Amino acid sequence: MGKSLIVVVVVTAVALAFSWFAGSGSVPLFGLSAMFVTGLWALGLNWLAFIPSAAAQSDKFYDSVGALTYLTVTALAIYAAVQAHGGLDIRSMVVAGMVAIWCLRLGTFLYRRIHAAGGADSRFEKIRVNPPRFLVAWTLQGLWVILTASAAIAIITADARAPIGLFFFAGSAIWLLGFVFESVADAQKQAYRSDPANKGKFINVGLWRWCRHPNYFGEITLWFGILVIAVPILSGLSWLVVISPIFVFLLLTRISGINLQDAQAKERWGDDPEYQAYRKATPALFPKPPSRG
Repeated sequence: MGKSLIVVVVVTAVALAFSWFAGSGSVPLFGLSAMFVTGLWALGLNWLAFIPSAAAQSDKFYDSVGALTYLTVTALAIYAAVQAHGGLDIRSMVVAGMVAIWCLRLGTFLYRRIHAAGGADSRFEKIRVNPPRFLVAWTLQGLWVILTASAAIAIITADARAPIGLFFFAGSAIWLLGFVFESVADAQKQAYRSDPANKGKFINVGLWRWCRHPNYFGEITLWFGILVIAVPILSGLSWLVVISPIFVFLLLTRISGINLQDAQAKERWGDDPEYQAYRKATPALFPKPPSRG
């Protein structure tokens, strides 16, 4: 219990310190920087959701609350910008739309996936019955939103605005590539798994022939696109938001993504010659056109 609470305190301190310093270029909201307020809100909302979830020992709404956190911190950022500037500029409107579209698509997809699995996520099998450890998970979700959305929040709440230019169009194109890649990959995997003929098999069709984790490639790419859009309005400590795509990359490759899924795949199909050939010929993350034949 003690170790878990220490982790909660440390994660909270990191989240709030980041929000404070990275928000140095944000407009004010309620007497504080708008980015700092969104950080407080992200943590508070997840702590609030933790209470009934811990009482019910359920993680059914964990991903849904994550999606709601993204939407509400974006809404807070929009409110702050409207209060300070009287409205949103083109860059802010587009980025707010990007976050909302991504969030609604992914949040709906994850909710349906968990619902199809009976309303439980195997990641929480051991910790949902341990309130302190479960609180760590909810606090980490708040940190995840704060770090991942930081470039988007910096754009929307920027005190100084900049004209639309090359960075905006290049970043938008990168975001669109990532969003399409992630959406198509998720749809292909869902369709593959819904076919009884594929039960127990690994997916190696569509974008999954280009790399073993195309959904993760798309996720990393779209947040990098938002960072590119943010470049013209960044200065001083607000450059801390470059951590957004870096954090997503580390999260999906080193913490709770590729490393865990590859271990599970090796356990299931490690002795399968077809899987060994697929693994050898297919990059883990960065897509490569599949060889013919």
